[in-house]
Amino acid sequence: MLVYCLPQEIQSKSKICANVFCGAGRECAVTEKGEPTCLCIEECKPHKRVVCGSNGKTYRNHCELHRDACLTGMKIQVSHNGICEEKKNEKAAVSSPVVCYQADRDELRHHIMEWLETEIIPDGWFSKGINYTDILNKYFKSYDDGDSRLDSNEFLKFVEHNETAINNTAYIEQDNNKLLRGLCVDALIELSDENADWKLSFNEFLNCLNPGFVPPEKKCALEDETYEDGAETTVECNRCICACGNWVCTAMTCDGKNTSEEHSPATMDEEMSEEEWTKYVEELNKHQVRTHCAATGTNNNKNLHLYSGFHSG
Repeated sequence: MLVYCLPQEIQSKSKICANVFCGAGRECAVTEKGEPTCLCIEECKPHKRVVCGSNGKTYRNHCELHRDACLTGMKIQVSHNGICEEKKNEKAAVSSPVVCYQADRDELRHHIMEWLETEIIPDGWFSKGINYTDILNKYFKSYDDGDSRLDSNEFLKFVEHNETAINNTAYIEQDNNKLLRGLCVDALIELSDENADWKLSFNEFLNCLNPGFVPPEKKCALEDETYEDGAETTVECNRCICACGNWVCTAMTCDGKNTSEEHSPATMDEEMSEEEWTKYVEELNKHQVRTHCAATGTNNNKNLHLYSGFHSG
């Protein structure tokens, strides 16, 4: 059990941990007995200096890599700076879904708000300026098709109005980066979509991009346990990743077990039919993987319960 230090106790904690060295991905904490101990870092700073791990996974920075190594108990080293190169592999086990992590969602939101704030015009001596709400109202009306709601496609068009806001290069393939934007737009909509209709009224749109709003950190549930954003698990040959509180999985038909079923396995270059997809989801649900991926209007992938897009790596 750990002790959470009050302000007046911070100095004593710093004294206790003064001569304690914790390895990469770990930090010093004080136990209930007042003794130092090393634990996995709870949260890394949000700076972005992408690195490729020896496990073939791309990390936002060195801290995230070492933290993952600590949490998983794996030995992960920095292979090189930058994004991991995608390797061609026909095995579904190494396929990964394209996902929007909470950090990606929050980064996109931050860029949008920065862009909007540059358009604010203060009141002059004899003229009325333009405030933040006015700017949001202008863009809402510009991209709304007349139903007083912004859906995923309309929100995405609004985001792509500014090049800086869409400058997210998490993947080598540009198609994946475009898909990532769409997924992050869906994640932004989910933040303030009070009636869960996957469309934002102006008030919901305003709340979503309110600089004073702090997006909640969501975790994923699996078999009575909760997992942090970015956690991974495997169901048969499919890889699932926790992203923005939802399990996002590849939707590959596995060799062996599933090939005996009535439907033919989908290959990497083709999509399952609706009937095949439904049967497949039912099969995966037997493994108690709780998924909550909303249908997105920004891409053509099926998102009934599991996300069917993937990239090799």
